[in-house]
Order: sequence, then C-alpha cells, then structure tokens
Amino acid sequence: MAAIVPVARIATLRDRHAQRNNRSRILEEQIQSRVNALIELADVSKRYADAPALQPTKLSIERGKTTVLIGPSGCGKSTLLRLIIRLVEPDTGTISFDGAPVTPDNIEKLRRRIGYVIQEGGLFPHLTARANVLLMARHLGKSSDEMESRLSELCGLTRFPQDALGRYPVELSGGQRQRVSLMRALMLSPELLLLDEPLGALDPLVRASLQKDLKEIFARLQQTALLVTHDLAEAAYLGNDILLMNEGRIVQRGSIGDLQEKPASPFVSEFINAQRTLVLT
Repeated sequence: MAAIVPVARIATLRDRHAQRNNRSRILEEQIQSRVNALIELADVSKRYADAPALQPTKLSIERGKTTVLIGPSGCGKSTLLRLIIRLVEPDTGTISFDGAPVTPDNIEKLRRRIGYVIQEGGLFPHLTARANVLLMARHLGKSSDEMESRLSELCGLTRFPQDALGRYPVELSGGQRQRVSLMRALMLSPELLLLDEPLGALDPLVRASLQKDLKEIFARLQQTALLVTHDLAEAAYLGNDILLMNEGRIVQRGSIGDLQEKPASPFVSEFINAQRTLVLT
C-alpha cells in the first residue's frame, strides 16, 4: 500500500521548493548583473573630517540602463558620482570600470570614456556653445570634419538650434545651457554618462521637455547612465533602476513599484509619502 503523505507536509515541501527556486533566480540575476556591469564598487567609502559621506558600499551599474540615485540632501548621491570619476579619492574599497580597477594612473584615459553633466551645465562662460562642446575633441586632436559632423548630429539629438552655437552661455536660456552641457558630455560617445541633478535649476515646463528628450536619447543610444535627482517623479520616469540613499547608505534598490509597495524601512515609506505630488503614468 502506498504511503499517504499529509496535506500539510505537501504544502511545506512545495513552499521549500518555491523558496529554493526563488533563491536560484535571485542568484542568477545577481550573476547576470555582474556580468553586464560597466561599473562596480566594492566596499567603497568616503569621509570628510569626522563626517561619513559614503558608508562602505557595494554597487554594480548595468550596461545600457539608466540607474537613478535619489535621496535627501547630504545622503551621498553626488559623492558617489565624484568617486566614480575620481574627482575625490575613496578612503576604502575599489572601483572598477569595464572590469579594470580605476586608479590614479589610468583615470585620465578612463575619463575620455565617461561623460559628466552637472547642475546648471558647468559651461565655460568665456567660450561659445560651439567651443564648449568641442573642447575635449580639439584637445584630443580630432579632425575638423569629424568634429563638425558629430556636432551636427548632437544638435539634432538634443534639439539644440545650430544657429545658437555661436552664442555665449550668458546669452542662452537655462534649458539651452543644459543641452549644450549634454552635447559636451556626449561629444566623445562615452560608454558611461554621469548626470548630477542636471535639471534641478530649471522651471517645470523646460524640465518636463528635457526629461522627455533625455529619455529618448538614452533609449536611442542605449546609453549607460547614472543620474542623481531629488525628484521621485523624475526618477520613476527616467530610471530603469532606482537606488534610494540615506545617511551615506543605499537603503533600497528596485523599481518605483518596489519602493512604494515593499518599502525596506520606515525611512523609505517616509520619503515616498513626503513627495505627495508624485504622479505615475
């Protein structure tokens, strides 16, 4: 006679099997994420005097996706970007770019593979829009034909009027200055694009227009991008992956749905609820 297995025992076995499958799936996703990672941080930290700016952090940034860093002021978002591009040195840990450690010896070459956009553009006021965009290309000795062809392409990509290339930054609107800054960052076809609150100083209508353009540009170029913002709606609109930070730590990573429906801590819920104007479409 066949043994009779109690229903409760069957349910327990089924649950264990589901848990094993879930663990296997998560492990596979983690392995795949590391294989596809363009940037990896391993136990990277930074302190200023006695104040920790970034706690020891492990992080991978996947190729071809837009990863958004969000959180309150002083949580470590901008510090993380500056560490990647080596504007500041980490106190501990290692940063790898395309599988190779980033060091003081190779950072100059690696910066040519990274575009960097900051709030309000960071344009040189004594240079025209054209000269700002072409600055690094000229420094590297690119040919005039190559530079002009790329400049024309970028004007179309960013919707910047070519007849405004001869203007100085003070003669441009805030939105135009950001488009010039974006063109400069994209001039050398970077593998990684870093954007530190690029839209924070713009009025709502200009900001919405640039958000739409950025989303289209990232998709068209299949650009790997790491973007810092305070705005949860902007993070939800632009990001494939959202990292919420607080006090120098990544407190939760996932989609906007994950943050809203499965908050990892009371802080996550508090941060989400504080931005009550968030409208998702």
